Amino acid sequence: MDFFEAQARAKKRTNWLVCLFVLAVVGTVLAGYTAAILIMQQASARSQRSSRYGDYAARAPGRTGYWDPSLFAGVAAGTVLVVGLASLYKWSQMCEGGAAIAELVGGRRLDPHTTVLTERRLLNVVEEMAIASGLPMPAVYVLDEEPGINAFAAGLTTSDAVVTVTRGTLDKLSRDELQGVIGHEFSHILNGDMRLNVKLTAILFGILVIGLLGRGILYSMGRGRVRTSDDRKGGGGLILGIGLALMIVGYVGYFFGKLIQAAVSRQREFLADASAVQFTRNPGGLTGALKKIGGYAIGSDLTHGDAAQFSHFFFAQGFRSNFGGLWATHPPLDERIRAVDPQFDGKFIEPPEVVDVAHESFVSAGLAPRRAAPPISQDPLLAMAAIGSLTPQHVEYAQTLLAQVPANLRDAARSPTQAAAMVYALLLDDEAPVREKQLALIDSLDNAAALEATRALLPAVAQTPAAARQALVSLTLPAIRNLPDADLARFDRCTDALIMADGTISVFEFMIQKALLRHVVRARQPDQHARPAIFALPAVAGEIGLVLSILASAAGETRGTQVAAFAAGVSQLPTISLQLSFTAADTWDFKELDAALNRLGTASDPVKQQVLFAAAHAVSQDGNILPIEAELLRAVSDALGCPMPPLIAAA
Repeated sequence: MDFFEAQARAKKRTNWLVCLFVLAVVGTVLAGYTAAILIMQQASARSQRSSRYGDYAARAPGRTGYWDPSLFAGVAAGTVLVVGLASLYKWSQMCEGGAAIAELVGGRRLDPHTTVLTERRLLNVVEEMAIASGLPMPAVYVLDEEPGINAFAAGLTTSDAVVTVTRGTLDKLSRDELQGVIGHEFSHILNGDMRLNVKLTAILFGILVIGLLGRGILYSMGRGRVRTSDDRKGGGGLILGIGLALMIVGYVGYFFGKLIQAAVSRQREFLADASAVQFTRNPGGLTGALKKIGGYAIGSDLTHGDAAQFSHFFFAQGFRSNFGGLWATHPPLDERIRAVDPQFDGKFIEPPEVVDVAHESFVSAGLAPRRAAPPISQDPLLAMAAIGSLTPQHVEYAQTLLAQVPANLRDAARSPTQAAAMVYALLLDDEAPVREKQLALIDSLDNAAALEATRALLPAVAQTPAAARQALVSLTLPAIRNLPDADLARFDRCTDALIMADGTISVFEFMIQKALLRHVVRARQPDQHARPAIFALPAVAGEIGLVLSILASAAGETRGTQVAAFAAGVSQLPTISLQLSFTAADTWDFKELDAALNRLGTASDPVKQQVLFAAAHAVSQDGNILPIEAELLRAVSDALGCPMPPLIAAA
């Protein structure tokens, strides 16, 4: 799966979707105008039969025709206003990110320290997928009141994404099947589907509100709440006509909006299924989950009333489709299974009451260790292909890393205060004088409890392999996001002071700070993400030159080696090669790199793709990517919003 291609497809789908919904709104306006004309004609005919309204009819003869510009403008403005305000209202409910959406449908944030085996198994699977893909660890939610087998991923960015599963998914699926479902949801995150789903929900709600207004008027009439002296003169009939017209117009628009929603959703589900199989290299996991949905009496049905508006988010069809399959947001189960397994015999599986999790492998935090491939890729094309994707090798590598992390650190990563202390421990220097200075800073800038927790975690952190420490930082992100504002401010000040305690910044320290700033702050304001503002390489030539120089400086100790690595990167950018010059290692610092990455982060995806392609060539110029080069390349990729999994050697 090509990350940049997937992002481009998502943008095209978004633009196409906007066009379709504009047409739906235009159709709603035209239908509303037609209804208004008919109502006005009826009112005019009634007024001609009444001396009370005869003078008015004489003064306004043009209002009985078929074209009235002022009436059309009023209907159009009213429709756009209602749809716009309703859509903004719905967007405001979801603009805080995936957590807000999960809670709207009754989601409970999973206790990171849960002792329930099915819940611990779910956390393990999500952690593996996050580390393997290079994505920040998403928060995990459970729909306790939903016995059906279903799941969804939601959010506006990768930084605020959440993964949510139903109670039925936890109880009925084996680990392989659960991994297939989670892989499917991670595909939606990587493909850029989440934000599109939120837009779909907001716009569709805006169109629906027109019908709800009409239904409200009719309900009021039926309850006798609209009773005036004009009823005897036909006023009540006019109000009834307006209510009926609004309901018909609104629901007609809603009908076609649902068709658009269903068509967009069905198309993406096949791609997500294929990606899940690619991620896990286990088609039986995904098809097993789908077969259990087909053989389960409840299937994937949802019961929460608010879940219907998010039906296109889910792994499987959450509600019975009206109008046959026209409104179905997912393809039929047998079609999805045959797309993965052409030999499917049409037989579904009745799931057990509860899966025997205690006898499954990989249940607890202690994963069975596997031999990991060295986290080095010598081919820049492989490094680029890995962006926004993952392979079974990445999943195995993530499992191995997690197996090397002591259990108390994995538990600490899931608690806000303990996670902060673990980040402090990761930042402590090996030199005793610097370390003591840092410990004093924790005591003064945070508090004594944070200092005590840091000291308690330090021995386990010291025993953790360097490669696994990067995974630990990713695991802390959901917990750090949950810190209260005052605690988060103290945490920011303290981490900055710890990094600068020795007067220098290492690559690892830079990676930690950049990841925390990007994913924690962005998750707090997911709707404020930077939109592309730079669409040409020359506009950021200076920033590109600095990034390539820094990567080249990490590629070798001699100036000749560094210049060769820089030239390898420049060779991939022929249109601006004359604007790029090598910057010596003693003339730049990480603050300049940070500023350059922030500006490059506002570039379009094609620009980012070219920059990262050049960066990958720079670090692999000598055919050997050092760990420090791999770390720095991943930090650059993450800063540009392009998740890069650990670099592993080709088989």
